[in-house]
Amino acid sequence: MLEAIFARKAEFEVVAMGLDDCHDVSDLHGQRFSRPWNDGEFESLLLQPNSFGFVIRQTNTLMFKPQLSGFVLAREVAGEAEILTIAVHEKSARNGLGWRLMQAAMRESRVRGGEIMFLEVDDGNHSAINLYRKLGFETVGERPAYYADTNGRRSAALVMRRDLR
Repeated sequence: MLEAIFARKAEFEVVAMGLDDCHDVSDLHGQRFSRPWNDGEFESLLLQPNSFGFVIRQTNTLMFKPQLSGFVLAREVAGEAEILTIAVHEKSARNGLGWRLMQAAMRESRVRGGEIMFLEVDDGNHSAINLYRKLGFETVGERPAYYADTNGRRSAALVMRRDLR
């Protein structure tokens, strides 16, 4: 019986991010980014009326509160939406979770009146860049030496844009 449970393919659910998710979101952010945001920063952003987010968790698990598999945080102001940050847990990468989170953020942005969406991505993050291109984003600018890693190396941020209409 337990073998059948553990052998099942993981199933995931995307739900609106709540304040009670901020600690887990902050932990995942810290695993994926060299300059992590703390849970207070996520709470502060989430409390702003123009900000919103989604989390994705595995649903077919024996855990009471399944581990966070990914999240996206965005905002929409005057027709322009922006992805503030997005991350997928390393163990869940390449399962289409980033795609699902981005779809949720783009849908919510349209509902809120967003006509275009922007994001910034490290020019060395090829898997993210490929995802964004598949979603219809195009590079419209570059910020040289925008990101710094823990060793002080700097990389450019690509500014990407997509119409939401």
